[in-house]
Amino acid sequence: MSDHDELAQRRRKNMKLIQFNKDDQSLVESEKPKETFADVGGLEDVKKKIRLNFILPLQQPEVFKAYGKEAGGSLLLFGPPGCGKTFLARAVAGEIDANFMHIELQAILSMYVGQSEHNLHDFFQKARDNKPCVIFIDELDAMGGSRHQMRQHHDRMLVNQLLLELDGLQAQNDNVFVIGATNTPWYLDSALRRPGRFNHLVFVPPPEEEERRTILELKLAGKPADSLQLTKIAAETKFFSGADLGQVVQDAVESAMERTFETGEIQPITQDDLKKAVKARKATTLDWFATAKNYATFSDVNRDYQIVLDYTKKHGIK
Repeated sequence: MSDHDELAQRRRKNMKLIQFNKDDQSLVESEKPKETFADVGGLEDVKKKIRLNFILPLQQPEVFKAYGKEAGGSLLLFGPPGCGKTFLARAVAGEIDANFMHIELQAILSMYVGQSEHNLHDFFQKARDNKPCVIFIDELDAMGGSRHQMRQHHDRMLVNQLLLELDGLQAQNDNVFVIGATNTPWYLDSALRRPGRFNHLVFVPPPEEEERRTILELKLAGKPADSLQLTKIAAETKFFSGADLGQVVQDAVESAMERTFETGEIQPITQDDLKKAVKARKATTLDWFATAKNYATFSDVNRDYQIVLDYTKKHGIK
């Protein structure tokens, strides 16, 4: 059995299905992730902010109570796609030994009027019934986009329901954590950013050089390979996301497989395979930075995205 199969088997053992649709059609997976912050390479500033807002209130509640703060709340992770926002959310749940519930739009939407809002409410209620619990809403902009730009009434109603559920957490917020993730936070409804909702905004940047080397090692684990100089490849993949690096490895694998079919013998992945794969691609994060930088420069009234401008200036992104 491969490492991937063993991991999948362990996750199934730790998983329970929570039904929240009366029609027995929609099931939500709840599990207790094994990942922790120790498994998250780098991102020290990100982890520090998450610890302050999520982890420490559980570990030292008396300190936070003295300042009138309680465990719970919401956090919004944003940044280029493929940079580990989902993994971070799972690591938060692993840090506090909490249930993890991943909400996806397709599991909520229904063709029947009012059913989508009902599904969303049941989802949040199940989370409250399974405390401590981390609710992770991926691609939050797809569910919580600006109501002013929505033409369909039912789309606006779903945003309204999400706001109601977040406000409901204020009354029942102990040990319930809501983490949203989006690549385009500027498209979110402004009401979602008010205090008590997604008021903690955390930028998740592309992996640094040492993190890229680690990612490459993980992606190549178990595959036939020569003695590779991954430090050099990491240095040549500046601004590559984890997903970009995964594609580089896949391209290198395909090159090795072509030689295998030609020779009839298993051929290892070589340094040249990786270098060729890197040269054939560019970092997909650069397109995201171009859009984010433009928004932060001309439309960011509250300077919420100053950190993006600081990052691009520090790393020479034009």
